[in-house]
Amino acid sequence: MTVNELTTRDLAGAPAVTGERAEWLEALAKHRHFLRFTTRDLTDEQAGLRTAASELCLGGLIKHVTAVERNWVDFILNGPSAMGDFTAMTESDWARRADEFRLLPGETLAGVLADYEEVARRTDSLVATLPDLDTAWPLPKAPWFEPGTQWSARRVLMHIVTETAQHAGHADIIRESLDGAQSMS
Repeated sequence: MTVNELTTRDLAGAPAVTGERAEWLEALAKHRHFLRFTTRDLTDEQAGLRTAASELCLGGLIKHVTAVERNWVDFILNGPSAMGDFTAMTESDWARRADEFRLLPGETLAGVLADYEEVARRTDSLVATLPDLDTAWPLPKAPWFEPGTQWSARRVLMHIVTETAQHAGHADIIRESLDGAQSMS
């Protein structure tokens, strides 16, 4: 998908997106495509299968990337309170977080892909309209963040692109292990 297709489809009525913002949208579109493409022609059962020792499955990876993107966009808009305090999470909270990586009973591949598409549209709209990509917030409390560190909207977008690309690679390996289909070669 090209930036022009994104602009026409997802940002109808908005001014054309150019420059750095167009580059962010292009990078997001590219890696989202690779991630979604790994699920082509799969059943819900196949999308929930683990092909390695890890908990990862294709449907779960889509769910996880959706949650990551949604949470980080909320962070851009509302700051660290949108993500909560990871240092205060309970075992139950961690178990719910682990469910992001699985296709749970009653969930469908079509459903998680539709949710991902909705989150992607929201992110794309934010990239196109956010007044200042330098807007920054302190990171939420978490064992993996240096206390007092701030991330700008631009840095968050870099993280979303990186996370999506990393998991597109994971998905490619899972899909190839599942039935031999390759996505990124």
